[in-house]
Formats: sequence, C-alpha cells, structure tokens
Amino acid sequence: MFDTLIRRVFELAGSEPDKTAVAFKKDSLTYRMLADKIRAAGVTLVRMGVTRGDRVLFTALSKPEMVAAYLGIQYIGAVAVFIDKNSSPESAAAIYGDAQAVLFITDKPMKEHGENLNLFSLKQLYASDAPQEGDCGYTMPDENETAELLFTTGTTGKPKGVILSYKAVYNILKNTIEGIGITPQERLLLPLPLNHSFALRVLRALLYAGATVVLQNGFAFAREVELNQQAFDCTAIAAVPASMELLRGQMQDEFARIMGKFRYIEVSAGSLTIEQRKRLTKQLPNTTIINTWGSSESGGALFVNVGEVASHEKQVGALGRPLPGVMVRVLDADGNPMEKSDACHPGRMALKGDMIMSGYWNRDELTAETLQDGWLITSDLVYTDGDGYVYMLGRADDIINVGGEKVSPVEVENIAGEYELLRECACIGADDPNGVLGQVPVLFVVTSSADFTEAGIQSFLASRLERYKLPQLYIPLPELPRNRMGKIDRGELRRMFSERGKNDLMNPVMQAILTRRSIRKFLDKPVPRELLDMLLEAARHAPSGHNMQTWRFTVLQGKERIALLKETTARIAKEKKVTFYGFEQPPCLILISNDTRNPDGCQDASCAAQNIFLAAHSYGLGSVWLNALMTLCDEPEIRALLTSYGIPAGHRVWCMAAVGYPAAPGVALAKKKDVVFYVD
Repeated sequence: MFDTLIRRVFELAGSEPDKTAVAFKKDSLTYRMLADKIRAAGVTLVRMGVTRGDRVLFTALSKPEMVAAYLGIQYIGAVAVFIDKNSSPESAAAIYGDAQAVLFITDKPMKEHGENLNLFSLKQLYASDAPQEGDCGYTMPDENETAELLFTTGTTGKPKGVILSYKAVYNILKNTIEGIGITPQERLLLPLPLNHSFALRVLRALLYAGATVVLQNGFAFAREVELNQQAFDCTAIAAVPASMELLRGQMQDEFARIMGKFRYIEVSAGSLTIEQRKRLTKQLPNTTIINTWGSSESGGALFVNVGEVASHEKQVGALGRPLPGVMVRVLDADGNPMEKSDACHPGRMALKGDMIMSGYWNRDELTAETLQDGWLITSDLVYTDGDGYVYMLGRADDIINVGGEKVSPVEVENIAGEYELLRECACIGADDPNGVLGQVPVLFVVTSSADFTEAGIQSFLASRLERYKLPQLYIPLPELPRNRMGKIDRGELRRMFSERGKNDLMNPVMQAILTRRSIRKFLDKPVPRELLDMLLEAARHAPSGHNMQTWRFTVLQGKERIALLKETTARIAKEKKVTFYGFEQPPCLILISNDTRNPDGCQDASCAAQNIFLAAHSYGLGSVWLNALMTLCDEPEIRALLTSYGIPAGHRVWCMAAVGYPAAPGVALAKKKDVVFYVD
C-alpha cells in the first residue's frame, strides 16, 4: 500500500471539513481550510515558476502557515527543504546553495545574502487566497520520487541532506500511527521545532490519522503547556527527555496532576534514563509513556512502552523493539551479521524497511558507506536480547577505549544516574594523563544536594561497575550542555574538558549564580534570625532607581499566618482566573513591596529579590520567586491581610520570596545559548 499525506488531507477536507487540523493560539485551520491553503500555496508557487522536482527552502516555524507551505510545496511535486527558524543567515544561505534551491520562503532578515537568494515571504504565501484559476489539481507522485530533504544538525561537520522519498515518508507516518495507536480523536500538543525529524514524524502521523495538532513554540514555560492542554483538551504531548525534566522542575508538585491528564506522552530524540523511566511510571500511572528511537535517515524505528519495562531489571534500559516492517541487524567489526550479541559483544546497528532514506544529497561516497544492500548502517553500538529488545551502548565514536576494554558512556550514565545526590550526568573519554590506558572515563555531574562528595559517588559506582569502567575524574557543572533538541552535546563537553582550568578559577559570586536553583519544598525547620538579617541586608543593598529606596521588606513567619495568606490568595486567584501555583509552605515568606508612586518600583523589587535568592543560596538556604500578589494585592480580603502586616495602602507587593532549608533539590534547567549577541 502507498499513499500521500496530501491526498489524505484532501480526503479529510471532504469527510471532516470542520474538524480542526492545526491550531496555534487563536489561529487554527480546519481540514477544509488547510486543503484550501495548500492549494492556494501551490498555485502561487507555480505562478512564481516553481516546477516539479525543484527544491524549495523554507523556515520551519511552529505555526499553521509552515504546515500550509510545507504541503503546498509537495502539492505541486516540488521538494520541501526544511531549515531551523534559528539558523543564522550564513547557515541558511549555505543550505540554499547546497540544495540548489530555486526559492527560499522566509521572513527572516537576509540583508547580506538576499541578493544571492530568491526570497519570498512566508506570511505572503499564507495569505494567498484560494485560487480561482491556474490550479491543475493534485497528481499522485511515484513512490520513489523525492518528497523532502532534511539537513541534519549534528554538532560537528557539514550538515548532511537526507533524501526521503514519498514511500519513506508514508511508511514513517504509518509506523508512528500503528506503533502508538493514534486515533482520529487525538489532540496532540507539539512544542518541538518542526524542522526536526521527530516533530515532522509526529505532525505527519497526526494529520494522516485525521487528528488535531496543537503547535507550541518550545517548552520555555510550563504554564503554556497547561494552558494549551486546557484550551484544546489535549490528549497527548510529544517531548524530549530534557523538556520532561524542565516541565518537572517548573511544575513541581503539579507535575502529576497536569501531565497525568495526557493519554500518552511520546518521548524521542534521546532515551529516558533508567531513573527517569522509573520515576515517570510512578508519577504518571495512568499515562502511557512511549520512548522512541529514530533518526532523520529512518524515522521512528524502535518503540518501547516505558510502563511495560519499568519494573524489569534488565529491559528497563532497552532502547526499544523494532516496529512491524522494520528489520534490525547487529553487525560485527567486519560488517557481518552477528548471530548473538550482548553487552560484552555489541555491534553496529543496521536497519531495513520501506521507511529508510534514499541517500544523502550530493554525498555519493557517504551514501555508499551508509546504505548497503538496502540496509542503513548506523554508528550506534547495540546488542539485542531474546525478546527482541535492542539496547544502546552509545555511538561508536563515543565508546571509550580503556586499555583495550570498551566502555559504554551510556552504561556509566545510567548507573550513575541512580545515585540519589546526582541530578544528571554525562560521560566522555579523555586521554589517560599517565599515557598507559589510552583513554579513561570522565564524568560530568550536576548535583542535587550540597551533601554530594566525590568519595560518595565513587563508593556507589565501585559496587556496580567493573574497575576499568569507573570514572577517573568528576567535574561538577551547573547544567549539561545540550543542543536545541535537548540532546547532550558531547563535543562541547570535550571542549570544556580541555579548558577545565578556567572553571577552577571561577569566583564565588559566579559559582553562586551558576549553581543556584529554585526550591519549592522546605524542611519544617525555622530560619535563624541572624541569617534572615543577612538576606535582608543583601536586599537593602540592591540597586534602586534614582536611589529612592521606597521599598519595604515584610517578613512573615509562623505556619498559621503563612497558611492563611496561601489559602486566601489561592481562593481569590481562582475566582479572578489568575495563575497561581508554586506557593508551598515555607517557614519564612518575604513580601517585597514598593510605593506605587515610584515608577521603578517593580524593577527595584526584582533586583532586591535576586539579591535575596543569591544570598540565601550562599548560606545553604533554598528560595523561590512567587508573584501571585502582584495582581491581587488590591483585592479587599488580601489588602486587609497586608494591612495587618503593616504594609501601607499605597504599596504594591511585586513579589514574594519563599525561604527555608531545602527538603528536595531544585532542578537544573537548561539555559538558552542563542540569546547572546555581540554588536561590534
């Protein structure tokens, strides 16, 4: 059987015309509207001279217009070439040239490169009306015809253009539908960049199934996930391991309530750790969690239901089992299939099926190395068990050679990840300083407690790993470097290791900034007055606009007093539909208010709060920003409480700082790297 997504969308436009296909905030497209947009985009492109087989580059925005442009390109038989919305003009121009594209659909500024590119506005294309004339209709392509060109975004080297035929695209979406059990009733939240193979696979599968895709621009705010979940009654979400940790860190005790509303969660672009699988299964007992392995070259090929393996001692770490129609081989060093493989005798994974790419664009030599007799030869070292599960040991290039013994960084990470004082970790190989073993394992660690010691984790690992697998060095980091899809950037770790001396010279202020976490759970232990005095001393020395210092710091202590404020605020916030969560039961609550006549009141309060947070961290205390009162402090019942605390009527409470001894570690959240710009 062979079909195309476009034919299916037009079919649904007839049978389910008013059903929402794609939604983004207040902008949505029904299946009939999507079909009209596809047709209009196709006619517009034809009028611009685009013909069948031409490559058309476009910016993959998480918006309905991207979906219409993508399918509009394929409607006329042209080849869709995706580019990340955050790509630099230089990178975009390079891919445009490499793909020999005839058109670049984007609204990105391309001042220095525009004269060499044939540019057209994505907004203008989306605004095209349904054609009255010039539409020649849709012609079904040959199954081996090129549909898409995906340029991989590896951490090193020149991007590779992955060629996907219509047959491959169809089988990729079919595998996803069958593997997960997607129904037409599904409403999936998709906060991932749409140029990535995982997000594309999910998008295609949902639309083909006649379901609804709700787009979201990333995972920056957990509240946005919750709002979209509520607004569109989402039944599922697609995520990567790092974003699951981000959501858990922001949602805290609300994580199970919010995420437990999803029927299923598909996690890909990385494997959940064993600790994450066990934890998520306990936290979300009624939600099916699917961990998928795939690539641009193969689409989703291996799926594992985390709930089915979480309690199994061995299979809990499985990469997955091949989907129907996907064949897996384990190859030895000579490229021959291995009859049996295990953790001590792994081999390269090879895949075969109708979902495999046709090859790499203009890379004949690499294509010949990668595709052999219909098999896709990967760089992943794996082994299999008798139940058909595949286990990943890491990429061949990442395997650490310790005196001839092979060490899997994934194995070290999985075992170390179960250490209770460790938030996350990453293992790389480094040159043996003694020049004897060739390489030795090095473990980068993000700790979850001040009680973490190198001796402690060494003792933990010594009982669980062979001696040659034990890390020879532990390097603390405030967070692990990751690429945009949340995968650990091992190339960056190697660079950091080579420059590790710089971290040793880091001053205490920077250490405090980089290691501070938001803490939302506190021990039932009072904070000494002398420590509070130091926090308030730090607050008083914060910058203040024109040095007006019109702020007031009101310190609440006592369970009953704090509980009353929490109950009152929660009740009124619900009535007024104001966002309210994260207000736990701290032993101390510092209300930071400022005179409403001060135009810099909010900024002054914010600076003071930051000083409090950093000072608290330096003394071993935890803290978190709470801002519910900002919009509620003039509600009569709340104002009465504030008055009883001595806060003047002319003061607005801009924020509250919850302070106490941490009962649970805060979560290290990934920080964006693409927000810094130097202008010479």
